[in-house]
Amino acid sequence: MTAMRQKIALLLTLAVVLATVAFAEEVKPSGILTKVETKTVCMINEQAMGKDQIPVEVEGKTYYGCCEMCKKALAADASKRVATDPVSGKQIDKATAVIAAQEDGRVFYFENEENLAKWNAKVKK
Repeated sequence: MTAMRQKIALLLTLAVVLATVAFAEEVKPSGILTKVETKTVCMINEQAMGKDQIPVEVEGKTYYGCCEMCKKALAADASKRVATDPVSGKQIDKATAVIAAQEDGRVFYFENEENLAKWNAKVKK
């Protein structure tokens, strides 16, 4: 019976790992992106909110969240404070990134203005 339990546990663990990998794919922007002010973005929900968000100071940098839960997540989890530039593929700090939104408000982080311009030029073609 112990061997059967070990097999079941292994299968469940494998299923969880596979599900995590399947849903962890990076979302890519669609369409022309418009630069937004950093302070209007919830950096947990990845949305331009249209108004100033709650500032969260971490190691001398300012991040923004829309509620206490987002504020706590930004303060406690370093992985929530970084994003991948869709042009360069580099991991960048959200506090220093150029942030742009698509029409639905979903935001993306760029390491510089040039990369945002490259993205928009690519989409226009």
